[in-house]
Parts: sequence; structure tokens; C-alpha cells
Amino acid sequence: MHPLYYGSLLWLAGGGEPPRYPSLSGRSARCDVLIVGGGLTGTLTADALTAAGLSVVLIDEGRIGGGSSAASTGLLQYSNDIMLSDLLSRIGEERAAHFYRACKNAVERLGQLAETLPDDVAFKRRSSLYFASSEADVPKLKTEYEALRARGFSVDWLEQADFRAIFPFAKPAALVTNGDGELNPYRLSVRLAERAAEKGARIHENTSLKSVEGPKGDLACHTSHGTVRASSVIYAVGYRPEIAGLGHLAIKYARTSAIATRVVPSLADWHQRWLLWETARPYLYARTTRDGRVVIGGFDENIREPIADRSALNKQANRLLAEARKLFPELSLETEYAWNAAFCESEDDLPLIGEDPERPGRYVALGYGGNGAVYSMLASGILTEALQGKTSMLAELVGLRSRRTGLPQ
Repeated sequence: MHPLYYGSLLWLAGGGEPPRYPSLSGRSARCDVLIVGGGLTGTLTADALTAAGLSVVLIDEGRIGGGSSAASTGLLQYSNDIMLSDLLSRIGEERAAHFYRACKNAVERLGQLAETLPDDVAFKRRSSLYFASSEADVPKLKTEYEALRARGFSVDWLEQADFRAIFPFAKPAALVTNGDGELNPYRLSVRLAERAAEKGARIHENTSLKSVEGPKGDLACHTSHGTVRASSVIYAVGYRPEIAGLGHLAIKYARTSAIATRVVPSLADWHQRWLLWETARPYLYARTTRDGRVVIGGFDENIREPIADRSALNKQANRLLAEARKLFPELSLETEYAWNAAFCESEDDLPLIGEDPERPGRYVALGYGGNGAVYSMLASGILTEALQGKTSMLAELVGLRSRRTGLPQ
């Protein structure tokens, strides 16, 4: 059983056998940067750093893309689990608006990047429908719409009557964010690794990090198959923060369930195949796939370990299928893939990206929150700049210097 998920994963089911990479095999290596983790964050960062001319070694304890990226549902949304209207009151106008614009730009950059890669990454630009789960949520959602619109984001507002014209289900109200997207996160990881390798990155699968010692500029990184001498280390370890030694940060653990249906003959009832999510917490989220499936997830639980029991997984899968059928009663929906996966959130709902101030030369790239792929793109840019001696408002906002709470995990 994989430590991060249980069940059958849609993205691993097709698309051919990806390239394999050798383990370090007892050899020693030298590089500018060692990246630990071969998921979407690690491969995006490897691609960016090699393009910037740095020498990179990337290791993964398993296969490229085979961790949390394979269990992701692949929604790309610049809106966050924490609304802009809430973030404004928490961190101020300039910083909150800057963060949301950076997320919007990250979605755009992901789309541009995907369009340079083979078609199997399945990127498609979409809008997102963020609907009020109840009448009580409408005022807060309207406040969010106004906050986004006032700061130049392309958003639309739907009243209940508008739903009846375009969807087979009705909700009290919704805002529509334009400029989001969807993709196959596993295939994107695989293709980015291939491209980074073509640029000179050395990639090693089935190689786990054991310890790191020494000063910044000459770190000895001991792995299960040899030692890497690196100037810097980037921990792109997803929902395994213990690998990065981050016990000093307050990290919330949870798990989520998802299903992918069998291919549906027609999705005409699904208006423009918008991404769907809602104001309730925990919330449901849904999308379609290129080949005509419905993917829906939710029923998050504040439990660290993924479900490890088939009957418990089937119960969650049946609940999700019932919700999908409520939204689209005319579709003949049957579950083909079902899984449950671990994830993490930070205490302040922002990603953790940057150098550990108490361990120079050791950087973390942890996209905790509802927008993992978007945060991965942010991390690749922030860390490329950091290793070139640059900083920014965004880097300071998501960095670790002001995030050391000392709370238990």
C-alpha cells in the first residue's frame, strides 16, 4: 500500500509506460541543487532550474509522479481555500491582492508550459463555478465576487434563475472565475522530468534521502544509494513533511476521497465543462476529463492516514457517486476508479516555500492547500529566483521566516 493513497487511480491507468530512471547505484554525484521529490513540484522546479543553467540532481523514493501527483484531481484554480475577501482582512490589501494575482499568473504559466509539451498532459482552459451551498452562504460569496471584481479579476455572478438556464441543478447563487484550467498532473510530472533530463538534469528513482549535513554550499546528502554533494537542497516532498524535518511548523493533516466515472456518451448537460466547487466546508469539487469522464471528490476528514479498507473506500465512493447524480441526474454515471488520499494544509492557508532560516541551504517547496499544482508553479519560480539571490514580496509572504509557530504537528 502506498503511504499517501489507497485505491485505484485514474491517471496511472493509461497512457503507456513512462520512462524509468536508475537509482543512484552507490555512485557519488555533485550538483548545484539536489531536489528531493519527483512529483509535480519537484519536476516543475527541475525544469525551471535546468533552464536557468543550474546543475540539478532529482531523486524520488519511488517513481516519477507516482506520489500525491498521481492522486490529484488536476483542477487548476487561482481562487484559494481562503477567499480573497478573508485574506484581505488577514494580511492587508497589497499582500492579499498580490498573492491572488500571482496564483492567477501561475495558472496562465502552467497553461503556456503545458502547450509546449506532448498532448497527453491534457491541459484545457476552463472557468470555475463556485456555488453557494446554502442561502446563508450567498452574502459571503457576493462579497468575494465584489472583492475579485474590484481588483480586476474576470468574474461573473449567477443568480438562482441563471442556473436553470444552463445547468440541470439549482443553487442559490454562484460566482464564475474565468481563466482556470484542468490537466493530467501525473503526465505533466512525467513529461517535465523527461524535458529536464534532456537539459542535463540527473534523475534517480527508487532513491530515498537519509540525511543531510554540512554547510550551505557544500551539503553532503546521504541517500539509500550513495551521496550527493550539493550547494543547496530543495525538499519537494509533498505530504511527507517529516522528510524535510519540519516538525517545528504547524501542519494540519487530512484525507480526501475521489472517484472517476466510466466514460459518459455525452456531457452536453455540463455547461462548458466548468470546474465545480462549493462554499460548504469540507466541499465537493468536480471536473470532467478529455475522454468524457466525471471526476468528483470531497468528504475530507481530519485524519492523517488514508483509508486502507476496501469497504470504507466503497462507502465514500458511493456517497460521491450519489452527489454527482444529484447534480446531473440525466447522466448515466457509474464509478470506475475510486481512491482516498492524504493531504496537508498550513495553519494560515498559504503554501510553505523558501529557505529554512535555521538551516541555510535547505529550501522547502510545499504547496499545502487547495491549489497544489498552482502552488507548485509558484514554488518553481520563487526558488529559481532565490537561488539566483533574488527575493520578492511573494517570496516573503510564503516564506518560512515568519511561519515558525512551534506548535505540534
